[in-house]
Amino acid sequence: MARENPQQLRQLIAQQAARMMAEDGISDYAYAKKKAGRQVGTIDNSALPSNAEIEEELKLYNALFLSDEQPENLLKLRKSALFTMQLLEKFNPHLTGAVLDGIAGLGSETHIHLFADSLKEVEMFLLNKDIPFETNEKSYRVMNDGKRDKKCDSRKKVPVFSLEMASGVIKLSVFEVDEIRVATKRAADGSNAERADIEGVIALLNT
Repeated sequence: MARENPQQLRQLIAQQAARMMAEDGISDYAYAKKKAGRQVGTIDNSALPSNAEIEEELKLYNALFLSDEQPENLLKLRKSALFTMQLLEKFNPHLTGAVLDGIAGLGSETHIHLFADSLKEVEMFLLNKDIPFETNEKSYRVMNDGKRDKKCDSRKKVPVFSLEMASGVIKLSVFEVDEIRVATKRAADGSNAERADIEGVIALLNT
């Protein structure tokens, strides 16, 4: 069998990573591409595709192989997100990530940002509502204002509450109230991640 050239190998790995993200609920691009690389027999990081290449293959995979299931699942995830956001309305919830962007695979996690005066306030709210959760943290790339005409990326670790819902896992990242003005970065291409509040998600569901 002829050996793939480097570009063919990158595309093969991107396609395999996209399939795993679409079908298996994997949301971490780095994990998906490394696992896909091992499956095709390479551990050379220089042969691995970019996150943006994987995202493009993910969109193609959803369109070609999940043209019925993915839109139905996406609608279910967005409705579940809205329900959760309305429950947590006092914490100014904003939907973000693959569920907002429309590329969520089957079993994808839903990411919601909360903005609270304290982490304890969110924890007590969930406990008082008898909502079971697990705690962890997530590292975000954020855009910080630097000197005049200069902005700089940095990383910020944010506490996360994970909820097991009928639609799948919902992850609540808890930011400080004034961090609503701080943009988080998309893993796929480093651009500013979109956020949608309750009214935005309602409008999305009505389109």
